[in-house]
Amino acid sequence: MIMKESKIIDVARRANVSPATVSRVLNGSNLVNAKTEERVLQAIRELDYIPNNMGKQLRSRKTMNLAVVVSDVRVSYYAEIIKGIENMANSLHYNVLICDAQNEKAKEREFLSLLMNRTVDALILVTPNLSDEEIAVYADNGYMVGLIGRKIEHARIPCSFTDNIKLAQEVVFHLAEQGHRKIAFLSGYADATDSIERLEGYVKALKACGIPFEPALVENGDFSEEGGCEAFHRLCSSGADFTAVFAANDEMALGVYKACNELGISIPEQLAVAGVDNIRLTNYVTPRISSVEQPLYAMGAVLAEKLIDQMNDNVWAEKRCFKVDAKLVVKESSKGAE
Repeated sequence: MIMKESKIIDVARRANVSPATVSRVLNGSNLVNAKTEERVLQAIRELDYIPNNMGKQLRSRKTMNLAVVVSDVRVSYYAEIIKGIENMANSLHYNVLICDAQNEKAKEREFLSLLMNRTVDALILVTPNLSDEEIAVYADNGYMVGLIGRKIEHARIPCSFTDNIKLAQEVVFHLAEQGHRKIAFLSGYADATDSIERLEGYVKALKACGIPFEPALVENGDFSEEGGCEAFHRLCSSGADFTAVFAANDEMALGVYKACNELGISIPEQLAVAGVDNIRLTNYVTPRISSVEQPLYAMGAVLAEKLIDQMNDNVWAEKRCFKVDAKLVVKESSKGAE
């Protein structure tokens, strides 16, 4: 018996919405409320609907293009990842399109439409804000999606990532070993996996060191230099007592340096600072910033290679997730407390 292929009208009926609403969901529109959107996504899953007007015939054609979606193209963290993706993809005769989501979920959804209209063969999301369930819908319908900086439990979605909890613990343990008992934490975007997991590692490490967790010592710096500077000013204005700052990325650590310069605070004599990513700029400021080094280039290259392999020979079918090691590089900024 030949099963009838589901159409957009079938999804609309199942979800009790109009076909136009289904189309808006598939194209990442922000005009659909969350409850309606979830109802449509559930209908898509139940009907195994493949949102592609040209069907399987068009799906089989290759564009030899990949798209990489980053949260903010201005952040240095993404540069090495993109370089790794591009070099690997180019060596395998694929072109790479760079997409800046500007920290907006709606834009991430819009870029996913590049898969449906066959502009690209596959799409790589770097630390996306979209939920696992939302991303899984595309993989379930045959589209090629990969993730960097986050792990998702899905047989068709390759991932490369570091252990954010472990790396955050390593930073806190180091600062505690230097004598610091009052350690502030600058987080990134509230919904970002990196923020959530690094905060979790920070809290766990404090507990392991016998240091009470103080919510007043946690601020949000949005992973940007400006955000880090503003977050540090808020900490100081609040009267919070701390001798060290752990910034969840180096951009925010640089913001702390800017704020300290404005406030006349000496690093490391009056304040220890540590970050994450070990970007090149951390070596060009004085004192150099202690930072967790992630193999960003390798994370990009291995994910691109796996995704392209999955579209072709798939010789690594059993190897989907790639966990890479990170290490703290101790420099002058995290000298022990006086």
